[in-house]
Amino acid sequence: MGLQVLAVGIGLGAGLGAAAFRTLLEAATQIFSGHADYAAVAGAANSHLPWLGRWFVLFTPVVAGLVYGPLVYAFAREARGHGVPEVMYAVAESGGRIRPRVAVVKALASALCIGGGGSVGREGPIVQIGSALGSALGQVLRLPESRLRLLVGCGAAGGIAATFNTPIAGVFFALELILADFAIESFAAVVLAAVAASALSRAAFGDHPFLSLPGFDVTSAWQYLAFAALGLIAGGLGVLWSRTLYLIEDVCDRLWRGPEWLRPAVGGLLVGGVLLALPQMYGVGYPVLGRAVDGGYAVGFVLLLLAGKILATGLTIGVGGSGGVFAPSLFIGAMLGEAFGLALRMVDPAMAPSPGAYALVGMGAVFAGAARTPITAVLIMFELTGEYQIILPLMLAIALAAGISKLISPDTIYTRKLLRRGIDLHAPERALARLPVAIAVEPLPEPLSPNASLTELTARFAIEPGMALPVVGIGGEWWGVVPAVEVERAVQDGAEGITAADLAHAVPVLTGEESLAQALSELTRNGGAGLPVAGSGTLVSGWLTHHGLLRAAAGLRSAV
Repeated sequence: MGLQVLAVGIGLGAGLGAAAFRTLLEAATQIFSGHADYAAVAGAANSHLPWLGRWFVLFTPVVAGLVYGPLVYAFAREARGHGVPEVMYAVAESGGRIRPRVAVVKALASALCIGGGGSVGREGPIVQIGSALGSALGQVLRLPESRLRLLVGCGAAGGIAATFNTPIAGVFFALELILADFAIESFAAVVLAAVAASALSRAAFGDHPFLSLPGFDVTSAWQYLAFAALGLIAGGLGVLWSRTLYLIEDVCDRLWRGPEWLRPAVGGLLVGGVLLALPQMYGVGYPVLGRAVDGGYAVGFVLLLLAGKILATGLTIGVGGSGGVFAPSLFIGAMLGEAFGLALRMVDPAMAPSPGAYALVGMGAVFAGAARTPITAVLIMFELTGEYQIILPLMLAIALAAGISKLISPDTIYTRKLLRRGIDLHAPERALARLPVAIAVEPLPEPLSPNASLTELTARFAIEPGMALPVVGIGGEWWGVVPAVEVERAVQDGAEGITAADLAHAVPVLTGEESLAQALSELTRNGGAGLPVAGSGTLVSGWLTHHGLLRAAAGLRSAV
């Protein structure tokens, strides 16, 4: 019960944090641009400095950088960038520990960066803010690392749920990307946090889809072929977008020779130059996205917006800005899908009666290609738009995008940042994949007879350290495995006539040549008590448990 109470509290805290960040962002945008959202009136003059005309956008990123650059450098350098990789690292390598000051610094820096024209999103900041709140609470209560990690996931889920009014997607974002854990305990806690955060957000801002877009329909089964093609293209673009983001950052790193605290201000001139040429890139850009999906731009300008977003976001992050890459991924995907739909309508109007439908699918598919989180991508697009009509083409395109992304790139837009620092979150999995089951095999425990009575089973498990025993016939035939928990249940039920054959579970028989990664997956899937390993021919001669697997893994670590 204590964990559930903490999850609800963190969800409420993340909801309040999201609301506070939203207020900060709106205030910063109003101060820097003179408008509530400058992207909605792109090219207009600043109401505070009308004599500058549209030229004010050249200087707002510089002024913003002069404020948040020293702030980040002095108090929390991990607040630089897009935030989610830092949370992933904290969960995987730091036991869920995030410095509490990160929440404050990240909120201020990202609000200043985006409000000053930085072409980044707000999901990265709110994930880092919510996660820092969860981590801070866990550290104050001196909770163990396993609980601390879970509270970080609760904060991330609450942040996403409150910011975008997407409670389901918030849950799966935390489980699929941050925690990489779908256990019941994790699921329950994260759900409670997301529900609490969403309830608070809806009370404050209303219950409506985050993106208000027109409805679309799929009018022909042939359109699914077009959606499949879009998914493949989007998967490739997602990888290209990820690589370009870090390429621009590399170029900025090589060219900059001054103090890091000054880098956002000097680099802000480059961002300002892009905004001067293409003011639609100012800030997050949701009004521009909505207009494009609604058919407000020609195909050529849509492609220009796509390229402009990649450049503007890359420069914002590259010069040291603070903000997320989720919103830019949606923007890039929308432009790709809209351009695809408009081009298809020129060829065959029946295939694209509503090009905006392709834009919506493109949004989810590019994000799936860049982040490789297909479950989150499907759910978040459904909740962001409230468009159930496109769920089937959305699932198709996202599955293909994630698949093609996996084929052409070993990393994602989030993990690549960590890999560049020498941190491979999947290294243990790859290490186990190189090791054969044979090095972890233990001798087969003395097997049970298929005719062993409940009394014999009870007596045997009373002296056995393991949680399962094999069942083998007189002729060596394999019957399965009897878990100790099944014997306990039979005793409680008073099932005196039951035998080992009745309680035996069919489980896969491993071979010595299979990898430990495959074996671990099978072991976990089948209860984790133990699995048989085949010897010569078809006879079972070995036994694999978590203890043996961990001993093999420990031997690998000590050898390294």
